[in-house]
Amino acid sequence: MKNILLFATALLAMACNSSRKSTKTDPGFTSLFDGKTMKGWRTYQNKPADSWMVKDGMLYCKGSTTDKSDRRADLITDDTFENFDLQLDWKIAPQGNSGILYMVTEAESTTYLSGPEYQLIDDVNFPEKLEDWQRTAANYAMNAAANAHPKAASQWNHTRIVVDHGHVQHWLNGEKVVEYDLWTDDWKKRKAGGKWKDAPAYGMSKIGHIALQDHGSEAWFKNIQIKRL
Repeated sequence: MKNILLFATALLAMACNSSRKSTKTDPGFTSLFDGKTMKGWRTYQNKPADSWMVKDGMLYCKGSTTDKSDRRADLITDDTFENFDLQLDWKIAPQGNSGILYMVTEAESTTYLSGPEYQLIDDVNFPEKLEDWQRTAANYAMNAAANAHPKAASQWNHTRIVVDHGHVQHWLNGEKVVEYDLWTDDWKKRKAGGKWKDAPAYGMSKIGHIALQDHGSEAWFKNIQIKRL
């Protein structure tokens, strides 16, 4: 019995430590979400929206409904960032689709017409055929994340996005899965030959907001922190 109690106590301690670690802001980083309020965040172009809330210590995007009065919009940071190391945890509902965008401006009709997107999607169960550049952790419509290993829908993933004077890295669950350089000849060729050929503002800003995409799917975000480089 004594050994069982000791074992149970150890498990409880590990759980507590794990919980503390998940809410800890790493040295040099600033928290972008306090787990209680929407402070520091607003909708893109201040559009009216009912789709975002704080729920159980997470930023939560509600799924679409059949209600025609349902108002939706992407969520962006109040602050703008140029060179940074962004880290956060996220999960999506089965068949879900969302994204993390960066260097977003408000000069366009939508976030994705200005800022690159770190794709979040249910690779396994999404109801439509996916191209490689549409899968999780890809630089959407530009660079595939060929070696990414996202966890199943409804499970937590950890993302890291580093932007350092045009050099960009996408990380997923501790593995670097995309690396590219903005504004190079290769980048311009990819842009001109793909989805963004008629979006002149795409990827051109060197500073902008962080955005969480409302794609009509349930999505959860927590432990959002950033370090300016």
